[in-house]
Amino acid sequence: MKVTINNEVREVPDELTVAQLVAADTGQSEPAGIAVAINGKVVPASQWDRSLEASDFVDILTAVQGG
Repeated sequence: MKVTINNEVREVPDELTVAQLVAADTGQSEPAGIAVAINGKVVPASQWDRSLEASDFVDILTAVQGG
């Protein structure tokens, strides 16, 4: 199925969860420092077990340190 991830259309497996997508996209399995929004709504890490749906718009944001 096709979803848009950070403004890029990608083909992903059916039944892919938010947690699986985050792990594949960031290389991190823990939600620390990562925020996810689907269709403009923030998804708490406690709900990352939900599956993506075709045509979802996903934003993955990673906090970075700097100064």
